Amino acid sequence: MADDLVVTQRLVIPAVELTERFSRSSGPGGQGVNTTDSRVELVFDLARSPSVPEHLRERMLARLNHRLVDGVITIAASEFRSQFRNREAARERLAALLRSGAAPPPAPRRATKPSRGAKERRLAEKTHRASIKRDRRRPIDE
Repeated sequence: MADDLVVTQRLVIPAVELTERFSRSSGPGGQGVNTTDSRVELVFDLARSPSVPEHLRERMLARLNHRLVDGVITIAASEFRSQFRNREAARERLAALLRSGAAPPPAPRRATKPSRGAKERRLAEKTHRASIKRDRRRPIDE
């Protein structure tokens, strides 16, 4: 599994920059859970990675700051019984996370005014609601 992690066509993380740690999983597996190290922690140092271009690194650090600890992303995977499948799942999750962090910002929203028809419908609904509430009141005895 020493393959490079392909995030996008232009962004590829070399395998030497990824660190994997294995531990015992708490998920399914019966008695095998107690003996096999199937849980995977995938660690990537985003802040110090030479393979991420500077303009992307700044954007990713800003967008993923809630997932970072000192510029390092850690992904844990333990949903499968086999270590191999957990390694694949962790790599896929890291790639998806980096892809979302590297995506260009959305186009700014252009402010628009409500149409005349929308204003008229809103005012008509307000008038209708007011009449419903007015009709619920106790009549005033004169």
